Amino acid sequence: MIHKHLQYYTSHLKGDIPSGIVVFLVALPLCLGIALASGAPLFSGLLAGLVGGLVIAWLSGSQLSVSGPAAGLTVIVLNAIEQLGSFQGFLTALVIAGFLQMVLGFLRAGIIASFFPASVIEGMLAAIGLILIMKQLPHAAGYDSSFEGDESYMADTALSSLHAMVDSLRAISPGALVISSVALLIMIIWELSWFRKRKLFNLIPGPLVAVVWGVGYNLAAMKFAPEWAVNNLKHMVTLPVLDHPTAFFDQFVFPDWSFLANSQIYTVAVTMTIIASLETLLSLEAVDKLDPLKRIAPTNRELRAQGIGNMISGFIGGLPITAVIVRSSANINAGGRTRIACFVHGLCLLISLLFFSQYLNYIPLACLAAILLQTGYKLAKPKVFMHFYKKGWGQFLPFVITVCAILATDLLEGMAIGMAVGLIFVIIANYHAAITLTQDGSHYVLSLNKDVSFLNKALLRKFILRIEADSTVVIDASKAGFIDPDIVETIEGFLTTAPDDNIKVQLIDLHGKEKIKKHKAHVVLNGRSKKPQAVTDPLAG
Repeated sequence: MIHKHLQYYTSHLKGDIPSGIVVFLVALPLCLGIALASGAPLFSGLLAGLVGGLVIAWLSGSQLSVSGPAAGLTVIVLNAIEQLGSFQGFLTALVIAGFLQMVLGFLRAGIIASFFPASVIEGMLAAIGLILIMKQLPHAAGYDSSFEGDESYMADTALSSLHAMVDSLRAISPGALVISSVALLIMIIWELSWFRKRKLFNLIPGPLVAVVWGVGYNLAAMKFAPEWAVNNLKHMVTLPVLDHPTAFFDQFVFPDWSFLANSQIYTVAVTMTIIASLETLLSLEAVDKLDPLKRIAPTNRELRAQGIGNMISGFIGGLPITAVIVRSSANINAGGRTRIACFVHGLCLLISLLFFSQYLNYIPLACLAAILLQTGYKLAKPKVFMHFYKKGWGQFLPFVITVCAILATDLLEGMAIGMAVGLIFVIIANYHAAITLTQDGSHYVLSLNKDVSFLNKALLRKFILRIEADSTVVIDASKAGFIDPDIVETIEGFLTTAPDDNIKVQLIDLHGKEKIKKHKAHVVLNGRSKKPQAVTDPLAG
């Protein structure tokens, strides 16, 4: 259900407004870093963040999802700009991609999200949590690391991330370490039950206090103890400073429509459409899992919203936009409950660009790293691994394999591997559950419990071979909605040979599912006298 009445939003303002400010602080360096990694103007990343917060927040059906430039598309954007030889040409491809994404929403392609297994989605969240921890530890220690790595994990950076963690231990900045350590301690204390019971502390989120601490400490250290301060601009928020508010519109870059005659932009547009849509649907499914209020977002509406957002972003010179799980997780973690939080984050981006960019540049990245470290721990805490271990191997293996695959490759490849493993376990489960055979002396019941496909043919033949001569068999298809022709053919063969072994067969409710030829087989009425004994399949264990 999508809540639209005003009272619903006003009742959550006390959590949404501070949360939006926290998400803004987290999103700000990411927007800049992703633009830098994409080979695009820095302002394009901020424009994409603005569209995600001010436009998509209201068009989307999700109350908690935060949209903005995604690091998973940086390589595609970089290659596209180089391939087309023009950023304006790339913007033309982005407008087309947004239109195609909107069409997918109207075609109801969002149903794909319903086929993501819970174990795979949880595995994706845990993997992102581990990536956050690995990527943010160097920031927390004051070691120079890539911004785009905060949300992306390319295959060629897997080893470099481990090296960065090790190197950061040899290049610790005392000031950054103090800022991040105390900021992390503040957020841990803020979640203690004693603090949660106090109304005042509930009104102010811990991450926001952590940012205030970082700025206050660093300003004091720069004045009284410079050796304990963070002075390197690489470890500070770096926001473009506009001379006057109207200069904001001078930063717009518009598409070059002459590239419509270039066939390459259509290939780029289709590629961006597919990847952006998949990342959005994956993030949306993950956000629904994290939502404390357990709401379900409409996927088709989300695709339409993202498509409109990407068209607007392309028209004014922004980067591609997707729903992003890291910023969404930070939103939930900071206490956000409705779309107001995402809108506030976009509003803060706009106000900061127009009026306060020079002041926001006082924020050390170390305190933002602490916020993401806490978010990463919540996504990948040991309790999550133990939860799936207790569920059995059918849930635990897809979960762990998804985590490992994402760490070893990237988000989309890792999810594809996790989905393939999850599908294998689903097939195995359905293979054994579709057909069962029970025995009571010389009486057998062969039950077709659900839709029976050709994959169950080997199991059916195995059960048929176990039926002894001089017995009676009931083939019950009352619970099956569909029976594959291969299954029908196997049953027909059994009906033909049954009289040779003096096997009497009764058919139940096969009419209307598949036509079976009439055979001269004896029919026996139900005459069971005791509880049937299950015939187990040795492969089922």
